[in-house]
Amino acid sequence: MDGKIETVRAKVIECTECELSKTRTNSVPGKGNFKSDVVFVGEAPGRNEDLHGEPFVGIAGKKLSEALEEANVRREDVYITNIVKCRPPKNRVPKTSERDTCKQYLKQEISIIKPKIICILGNTAFNSLLGGSEITKHRGRMVRKEGQLYFITIHPAATIYNQELIKVLRSDIAKMFHLITEIKEGRDVQIDFDYPS
Repeated sequence: MDGKIETVRAKVIECTECELSKTRTNSVPGKGNFKSDVVFVGEAPGRNEDLHGEPFVGIAGKKLSEALEEANVRREDVYITNIVKCRPPKNRVPKTSERDTCKQYLKQEISIIKPKIICILGNTAFNSLLGGSEITKHRGRMVRKEGQLYFITIHPAATIYNQELIKVLRSDIAKMFHLITEIKEGRDVQIDFDYPS
């Protein structure tokens, strides 16, 4: 494992910079391949993640793994993390102050990995990273901000309550990996929205 990622991981594990550190069982640093072409960014750890100290190990994680398998991608080949690294009580949406405090870790993960695409999973990540809302209107789109490409899709947890969304998640993930292949082959890919710098 990369030493720089290990340093970030150690900082996350020891972090006490916001209130969430008082109610967590474990903090949950990102996990996966630090040479990945894609970094998946979710909202926050849930109950299973809090218990195990790993991201996306509950039912939502299983849904994500299935979507990756469908796209012929192994979970260990990608990097998965969250906007905040500690579980908010009762799985509430993380407060802006919590997101702002935790932002430094995500920035560090991204700067070390230098992914071709950051895959935004769900509304909280969409709002935190791009100031967006209404994920269902924007999902499946590739956007660019300050030279970084982002691909927007639903949070895997949404598929638990709405089975129809499983197809949506799977087709989005497949589309994103197709776009990554195009980028690696030096082809131009369509940018649906370019944020002014």
